[in-house]
Amino acid sequence: MAGPGARGGLPASEPRRPHRWGFPAYLLVEGVFLGVSALLGWLLLRGTPPGVWTVAILLGLPTLCAATVAIVVTVVRGNGPRIDLGLRFSWHDVGLGVAFGVGGLVLSVPAALIYIAIVGAENANSAVGDVFENLTATPAQAFLVFALVALVAPFCEEVVYRGLLWGAMEKHGANRWVAFALTTIIFALAHFEFTRTPLLLIVAIPIGLARALTGNLTASIVAHQINNLLPALALALSLMGALPGAT
Repeated sequence: MAGPGARGGLPASEPRRPHRWGFPAYLLVEGVFLGVSALLGWLLLRGTPPGVWTVAILLGLPTLCAATVAIVVTVVRGNGPRIDLGLRFSWHDVGLGVAFGVGGLVLSVPAALIYIAIVGAENANSAVGDVFENLTATPAQAFLVFALVALVAPFCEEVVYRGLLWGAMEKHGANRWVAFALTTIIFALAHFEFTRTPLLLIVAIPIGLARALTGNLTASIVAHQINNLLPALALALSLMGALPGAT
């Protein structure tokens, strides 16, 4: 991928040694996510209806564990997350991420309204909205849920999909546009919300473009966080009773 160094990416003189991880690392990370999810479900959902704290742990901890393992893989078998995942901070890329995130909202909000018109409002909840349905929260709990949905989950998902999976594809010869297309599709399918897959594809396209055009993960993380702001805010307000239903 040419050209990230000139705009907040790698300096021209910084060496880029080939990393020693690939698709098995991505499969390991997905296995960690599924394993931690199953273990937490077994520990926390044995006969008791879950509260907000329990659901927040079930949603947040597996994703955090998966992203942590992804970063550790790059340290142990590569050049670290800065080089291997493109996890480099740049104000330029933050600005581009905001632009792609706002552009994504321009696409995804009308797409979501069309989706609701097709399937009906009662069937339009996301999986996250479904698990929080009928729960109420204190302001502190609602803020935690907002932070998980708007900030933590986008960071972790970008590390896994447009970081680790993207890097595995490049290692095996894919150019950035092939990596963009495949990670966009896999990201949408990995949510296991198959009736919402077309909508998730529309959401993922601007996020993936932010990664492809900058070469840095910072831009796609920010774009993803901007995209999640409105659903996260609606969910938090719903948990406090300020809105009639979860998003």
